[in-house]
Amino acid sequence: MIYNLIIYVYLLGVAVYSRFNEKVRKMWRGEREAFRILKEKVDPTAKYVWFHAASLGEFEQGRPLMERLRQEHPEFKILLTFFSPSGYEVRKNYEGADIICYLPLDTPVNAIRFLRLVRPVMAFFIKYEFWYNYLHILKHRNVPVYSVSSIFRPDQVFFKWYGRQYGRVLNCFTHFFVQNEQSKDLLAKIHITNVSVVGDTRFDRVLQIKEAAKQLPIVEAFVKKSDEKPKVFVAGSSWPPDEELFIKYFTVHRDWKLIIAPHVIDEDHLQQIEAMLEGFHVERYTKLAAQGDTTSFAPWRGNGGEALIIDCFGLLSSIYHYGDVAYVGGGFGVGIHNLLEAAVWDVPVFFGPNNQKFHEAQGLKQSGGFEISNYEDFELQMNRFASDDNYLQEQGHKAGQFVQSLAGATEKVMTSICL
Repeated sequence: MIYNLIIYVYLLGVAVYSRFNEKVRKMWRGEREAFRILKEKVDPTAKYVWFHAASLGEFEQGRPLMERLRQEHPEFKILLTFFSPSGYEVRKNYEGADIICYLPLDTPVNAIRFLRLVRPVMAFFIKYEFWYNYLHILKHRNVPVYSVSSIFRPDQVFFKWYGRQYGRVLNCFTHFFVQNEQSKDLLAKIHITNVSVVGDTRFDRVLQIKEAAKQLPIVEAFVKKSDEKPKVFVAGSSWPPDEELFIKYFTVHRDWKLIIAPHVIDEDHLQQIEAMLEGFHVERYTKLAAQGDTTSFAPWRGNGGEALIIDCFGLLSSIYHYGDVAYVGGGFGVGIHNLLEAAVWDVPVFFGPNNQKFHEAQGLKQSGGFEISNYEDFELQMNRFASDDNYLQEQGHKAGQFVQSLAGATEKVMTSICL
């Protein structure tokens, strides 16, 4: 079969490329290590529910389900697998799963060996995961398999004439819990009708994150209002094209406080940001944390310009709480990062033009989200936020209500699956 030939060619490519790329090397080693982990940790008397997430974003979508399952059905153990190091390396110590490992690449031999070791009683594949060999073996063994928070588009291979053979993999799923009506309609055109439109479990997850938000004394000291009432702009998961655009605005409008949490925090990138902030009072979060310093930013200095760079991970979802306006990066590159983590805090959200594949971005465009294609777009909207507090609050409220209105997918899935 052509699919298996492609997988073996890909496997060879990964083996070669792993010699030159650290991320690929971690994935290559992790996949080979997976079988050792499973042999050591699988309890042959236990019933395992298998969750597979390609990366960190898909993990966050699956997390509400894992936690509900663990809470309501402790008789099951949970196996969590990742494909990407950006998911596994961050969540390899997640306490909500009993076993966590990489998913060995989808060769027939790997799939048979993996499933013989685990023998799951149920499986959840999050969003885009359609591994042909794993899924066919699960179907052959009559294991219920669910696709959760999946979303389909007309340009995907399943809906092309040349993808019909591979498209048969969709028949292996017990049920699809999709994000929107378009996905349901597309599946119906290829005679897949075991589909429910439930929305995206990420909306549930960001509400959980909001409830568990951290208090950050350093950030609180930075944003502390004085009589001059400076507004706060939070840029999350930003890349250089994002930073060049919004920093340009604040070099002129220095009556805002600026918090930047870049996607990449290596020293070269941090220095690049600092160079663009020439004339600002700039601090790095980790330096202040090491000093135990929560006073460097008080009192507000007026027109000098102040910026706090978040040079560590794990804080961004809580930091959005301190902002009046948010910017989520990635929209001038491969695609935007997590808009919902910002919107849930009732703040209007900016994002770049590469957002067509993101259902939440399309919704936010009507509800407190603002697509920008250039500096002029950004400047025009920011000037309105700066001059009209009522408008700013109205747009922030719309963003928060958008998230609240689409919560509940986890409950819909849990009441539909076979337990």
